[in-house]
Amino acid sequence: MKSVREIFRNKEYLLDEPEVMKLIDYCEELQDDIVEFKFQKTDNKELALLDMIKEVIKGCDAIEKEQMEHERYGYDAPNYQETIANLKSYIYRRCRDEKIWL
Repeated sequence: MKSVREIFRNKEYLLDEPEVMKLIDYCEELQDDIVEFKFQKTDNKELALLDMIKEVIKGCDAIEKEQMEHERYGYDAPNYQETIANLKSYIYRRCRDEKIWL
């Protein structure tokens, strides 16, 4: 699943449009419903947790890639690397402690 930032990468000004903001809110609600549906379908919290963790890691990887592209082409961009590294480290450590294998 693509992130909103990924979809509007080349046209970030569109994110300020009211219709786009409504669409983003609607998509976030649908994502929550999907997670809830998966939980109800399997009645297993671990599967829902695994799915959420995989999505977070995928998002982190996408932000890291975007940061590298910004650096490569000389665009100014915030430094997310340390935050992402800490988040991924926490997730992997927590998964190892809980014996959750991704």
